Amino acid sequence: MNTSPARILVVDDDPALRELLQAYLTDTGFAVDLAADGPAMREAMQRAAPDAIVLDLMLPGVDGLTLTRALREHSQVPILMLSARGEEVDRVVGLELGADDYLAKPFSPRELLARLRALLRRTRGAQMAETRHEQFGPYRLDRDARRLLRNDEDIGLTGAEYDLIEVFIDRPGRVLTRDILLDLLKGYERDPFDRTVDLRVARLRRKIEPDPSRPVYIRTVRGSGYLFNPKGVEA
Repeated sequence: MNTSPARILVVDDDPALRELLQAYLTDTGFAVDLAADGPAMREAMQRAAPDAIVLDLMLPGVDGLTLTRALREHSQVPILMLSARGEEVDRVVGLELGADDYLAKPFSPRELLARLRALLRRTRGAQMAETRHEQFGPYRLDRDARRLLRNDEDIGLTGAEYDLIEVFIDRPGRVLTRDILLDLLKGYERDPFDRTVDLRVARLRRKIEPDPSRPVYIRTVRGSGYLFNPKGVEA
């Protein structure tokens, strides 16, 4: 089972924007690499292949359009192009050269997150289809049927409970704050006083934990959030 987070390469010559996107995307479950120009982008890609690239159009030296054209000669990695210029011609040229989406500055980090997720869903769908059944303890997650089974018997999760266990299974060993979980579960919408995550966790624990008062799969990290431990009592 491949549970590694998607890797995003952010290529932009604005250090403040790079740091902002690194912090935001890391908090929402991605691995993030940074580059300020074309040569740094190539070095980053040699160190670790990205699952998607956020690429600024206006870069020093070689611009984003030229880099996109060069990338498309050997790679189909998804490209989300950024630009402070919003003219239609820039957008059309970028898309014709092989960019997958286009976002004009200034933009909301949440909008960028939503667009990245959409790109990754399209491009990683075939890979995920190869590993649709995932196991932890006596449980098996059937992504196609959106069911969690114990000894091949459906334990009867609600849709909200299924969404939550899927988020945890995809991020084992990571401490997930309530804010991060709300982002992952609900996309744009987030109420800082929303306690539905805690209620979902409590209901889910009653269905999967040997002793819900002493959880071994979905553990509470005091003052931080929750951590999913697929090994349970064996950890």
